[in-house]
Amino acid sequence: MSNKKFKILSIDGGGIKGVFPAYYLALIEQELTKRSDGKTKIKDHFQLITGTSTGGIIALALSFGIPAKEIYELYIENADKIFKNKKKSLLGKVQSFILQIWNSAHKKDYLEILVRDKFKEYFDGEDPRLNDCLTNVAIPIYDLIKGNPSVLKSPYHPNFKRDLHIPAYKAAMATSAAPTYFNPYSSEYIDMEGLSKPFRNKIDGGVMANNPTMVGILEALKAFNVDLEDLEILSLGTGYKKFTEGESNRKKWGLFYWMIKNGRKRLIELFMQSQSQLVENYISLLYQGIDKTERNNPNFVYDRINVSLCEDDYIEMDEKDPARIQNFAELAMAEYHENGSHILGKHFY
Repeated sequence: MSNKKFKILSIDGGGIKGVFPAYYLALIEQELTKRSDGKTKIKDHFQLITGTSTGGIIALALSFGIPAKEIYELYIENADKIFKNKKKSLLGKVQSFILQIWNSAHKKDYLEILVRDKFKEYFDGEDPRLNDCLTNVAIPIYDLIKGNPSVLKSPYHPNFKRDLHIPAYKAAMATSAAPTYFNPYSSEYIDMEGLSKPFRNKIDGGVMANNPTMVGILEALKAFNVDLEDLEILSLGTGYKKFTEGESNRKKWGLFYWMIKNGRKRLIELFMQSQSQLVENYISLLYQGIDKTERNNPNFVYDRINVSLCEDDYIEMDEKDPARIQNFAELAMAEYHENGSHILGKHFY
């Protein structure tokens, strides 16, 4: 066991609910500005940042030293344009669903310009690549061309030469291309040797790693050769509402229930929540042993920041009402007031 911990930051997917981790980290950075050692950015405190979907956008932004406050403001100020096709009335929702039989709910163009411009702002007007990240990143996606999950990685291992040329904004768009919300992301780029490379049909990493904490753990163990006991992990969720269905007499379990009723895409909620819960269960097993028998002597340092949502708190991944989004973000402030001092002292020493 070494005296130096390997520190991982993990950020869940969740669409506009990314305001929760963004605002929580903004509150952390507000305290970091008081430091005298120059370590005032989130990136200065972690050896690896992993993020999926909206968490991937945040992870990449943080890796370039973009303040979490600016990421939060980007979401708040632009949600109504990113998700401008979102309908509120029942009739509008039904019309939207009919259109979505053939088309995704939203176009990616505005979000792509937004993310690209923000990344360029912190890289002298040029498009930064994964090679340019100032701390290591691991960004889950699903590759529809190859038909398998994949993780886009900055070159933190000598063998990692596949992804380093990819413009960061394209990686961000790939990991956030959630099925039914956006089309799969297809593009191409010129690598650093001047060769054109295809980058086609990539979709949201949330289909297999909405909570990417386990991705971060495995990368640390295998790519960095870190011992399990030397891990220090801060994992940020985007809020959760337990998916339950207590109607024992329900007979109609068709597409209307799973994708339309009350404007909820229950099928997608279920997939994302169950994957995240499974990751938390396995991390608990690694962290505290079977039935938490090792809770008094955990195997590594681990904190999970998340919030349980009631019906009034819950928002869809493509919510566009600024007031509702800000109310959701306030949950991060409540969590920070509850545990912020503990998290600062434990992970930002």
